[in-house]
Amino acid sequence: MDSNTPVPGTKGFQKRLSELYGKAESAAQARRYRDLAERAAQAFGGLPRFFSAPGRTELGGNHTDHNRGRVLCAAVTLDIAAAVVPADGLEVELWSDGWERPFRIDLSRLDPVESEAGSTEALIRGVAEGFAKSGYRIGGFKGILNSRVPPGSGLSSSAALEVLIGSVLSGLYNDGSVRPEELAKIGQGAENRHFGKPCGLMDQTASAAGGVLLIDFENPLSPRIRRIKADFEKEGCALAVVAAGGSHADLTEDYAAIPKEMREAASVFGKETLRGLEIGQLYRKIPEVRAAAGDRAVLRSLHFLEENERVLSMAKALEDGRMKRFLKLVGRSGSSSWRYLQNVLPRDPRNQDLALALALTESFLGKRGACRVHGGGFAGTLQAFVPLDGFKDYRAFMESVLGPGCVTRIRIREEGAGEIR
Repeated sequence: MDSNTPVPGTKGFQKRLSELYGKAESAAQARRYRDLAERAAQAFGGLPRFFSAPGRTELGGNHTDHNRGRVLCAAVTLDIAAAVVPADGLEVELWSDGWERPFRIDLSRLDPVESEAGSTEALIRGVAEGFAKSGYRIGGFKGILNSRVPPGSGLSSSAALEVLIGSVLSGLYNDGSVRPEELAKIGQGAENRHFGKPCGLMDQTASAAGGVLLIDFENPLSPRIRRIKADFEKEGCALAVVAAGGSHADLTEDYAAIPKEMREAASVFGKETLRGLEIGQLYRKIPEVRAAAGDRAVLRSLHFLEENERVLSMAKALEDGRMKRFLKLVGRSGSSSWRYLQNVLPRDPRNQDLALALALTESFLGKRGACRVHGGGFAGTLQAFVPLDGFKDYRAFMESVLGPGCVTRIRIREEGAGEIR
């Protein structure tokens, strides 16, 4: 490696790693970035630059964003990191740990490529298109990626990748001038238009901005964002996600039915979404909603209206340092998702991994913590707030049933995506 390569061992770089990941993780992260630096220098030559984009966790507001609701979310220290060098022309070459071949994309073409739908290449091309359409410069680059966002963890690795690519283009070709909210919107556009997956803006916003965020999507084109101070470990809680198992392969209809039924209920009131509807209005027209959309649509509408207000209460509890109050609200959110939103039980009665994992967690925690479904539901992950003195036993208990590695402890990252200098 060139002696001038910025090896992550200097005091300044070490300090930045401590700020991003915490002091306890800084030494391990230094080794990680040193490895990326050496591999990038050997493969591409030149002086690599470092970028990072965090994963995210949803703290409150389950299935509220698609009806212009509120969410409480946070960036986490598990991230995707990259060592990159600029390249001549518009060629992108990215190597990623776990893949035998690199992702290669020619950015001279920016419109969607049908055969790329659902791929990493689609996300890269989509982000570049978003930059160009927004009036920003684009260019080629080469790099090596390392992801610490576990697959299937519900921590939104796709949004982290979109925001990471945006951060690279911002840093290499736009003097780092692209704001977090712009990175988020560009990432969302890439996922919708190129990758082929409808998604809201929560995941990308959390990764781009960092910290704990209260986001209000009443105006989805310009969401209101407020930072919330929270330190769960200081309050005696370990935050974790648990991979319950199960497959999302046959659940597309289940996911799509949630916003569809909410909008069908809203149409009874002459509205496109449930946002702005008062719960009293819903009660007065339950017979009409049942006739138009069915009983489940009524229950899901109740969930939305209550959850949308609960997010405000959760944010206030954190701001006031009332952890017991916050955990009580976490439990209510989880209960509402299970009973009203109904995104815990899939149609197959033999495969109810998520319900089992929630039941085990509730049994273990008793009244000393809280848990809830995390993200889309039906399969995938739950979120648990576990007392620090019981976390080791909780992990062992869950792994004895669901298998090694099912429990991932996560910590809040205050900074969003960007270049590490």
